[in-house]
Amino acid sequence: MGKTPETSNCMIGEGSVFNGKFYVNGSILIEGKFQGDIKTDDELIVGPTGKVKTDIRARRVTIAGTLIGNITATEEVNLVQTGKVLGDIATPKLNVEQGVITEGKVTITSGNGIPSVTKIITDSFGDETELIFSNLDREAGAGKEKEKDKSRQPED
Repeated sequence: MGKTPETSNCMIGEGSVFNGKFYVNGSILIEGKFQGDIKTDDELIVGPTGKVKTDIRARRVTIAGTLIGNITATEEVNLVQTGKVLGDIATPKLNVEQGVITEGKVTITSGNGIPSVTKIITDSFGDETELIFSNLDREAGAGKEKEKDKSRQPED
């Protein structure tokens, strides 16, 4: 698993249970059970014994335990070999080790917040590219019509 933050402001230890809102200035390590709302501007680690049900918003997130919920990270997400995630992930960088079990949508961002990724990609693809493909489709369709017409004409 990734290293434990040296300046961890908070730890929910193994065997502990927390239910509620938890906003921390600094890193969080969860080895116990957590359900509710959690947010930090730093790093959040769900250790191998951690069981978390929440949407996570943090700079960096490492999952070595179990998470049911979405992850939004402004810097990086690490899914460690023992990690299990049921939820969507949005981050500029995603590291996934062999053995991870996950289901959900993954959105890789530029790191400048989470703008409409669909818009960024379609803008990059460009209208002129769409036009080229639609012209090719029309030309291919016209070519097929000519072939049909040729096959309908009687031979001399």
